Amino acid sequence: MAENARPMLLQSSPHIVSPVNARALMGHVLISLAPASVFGVVIFGIPALANILVGAATALAAEALFRLATKQDNRTGDLSAIVTGLLLALIIPPTTPLWMTALGSVFAVVVAKEFFGGLGANVFNPALVGRAFLLMSFPAALTTWARPSAILGAGADSVTGPTPLYFLKLGGGVGDVGANFAALGLSASPDYWPTMKTLFWGNHGGSTGETSILLVLAGGVYLLLTKTIDWRAPAAMIAGAVLAALPAGLDPLFTVLSGGILFGAVFMATDYVSAPVTPAGKLIFGFGAGVITVLIRRWGAYPEGVTYGILIMNAVTPFLNRLLQRKYGFVPKKKEAGK
Repeated sequence: MAENARPMLLQSSPHIVSPVNARALMGHVLISLAPASVFGVVIFGIPALANILVGAATALAAEALFRLATKQDNRTGDLSAIVTGLLLALIIPPTTPLWMTALGSVFAVVVAKEFFGGLGANVFNPALVGRAFLLMSFPAALTTWARPSAILGAGADSVTGPTPLYFLKLGGGVGDVGANFAALGLSASPDYWPTMKTLFWGNHGGSTGETSILLVLAGGVYLLLTKTIDWRAPAAMIAGAVLAALPAGLDPLFTVLSGGILFGAVFMATDYVSAPVTPAGKLIFGFGAGVITVLIRRWGAYPEGVTYGILIMNAVTPFLNRLLQRKYGFVPKKKEAGK
């Protein structure tokens, strides 16, 4: 007898992205990153601007030269390399030496993307791979943080100090962060809510594009309204971080507002290529990234864990795509012979 109608399933495979579609998507991402990028330049000064320009330009040149050397079509027009270089520049300290930023961009584009087959075939998020490479190779430079020069009236390369997460890694608490903010004139008082307000607005030390929660959220809203990203992975990542923070003895609100959790949730966990394709897969992916981030923050050697949280879940993505497959249609039921 013929079987009942059954779903046709999409097996796990590299994402196929046309240059036209990629250009439109990357264009929206660039627009969404503009507010955080401008804010980073305003508060951190020329070093931040130089890193942004070098990161984007080097990534673009690396892709063009690699594809020329390997006799492949030039795909720089899809803007994906520029997005990768910009993202890398925004998730590293503004004081990072320019040659390191350039090296990280080359590694992100060539090793993490082109070696896997180019746009749509990479397993891991290229910008995060670039940051992980720099962090492993040059930990001192990648953990030297600039205080906001526009607030302090000093050059970003001459005034450094710990980020909010570093206070926790050094054994301090939210109160110590608030006291530091108040001493620098970044908040009205060392109390809890003025400290949270400073974290939300973003006028404090950190990576170039991650400090202003307000502008990161604005970019996320734009991406959601233009249907560039899906809400599930970002929401699940934030939920995972909050739920993991409670048993770890961390303040949930501080956990979300400090570091790069929201930036990673909006701009990294939503990557079309390295994140799962199914709704359930996106939820599991985001939740896992949030939990791993908090575990690294609490017990790892580094104060931040977003990079490795998302990269670890990138490795799980092919499994999630096979386990939770997407239905695309049904095979019609055939009539039995002679009936």
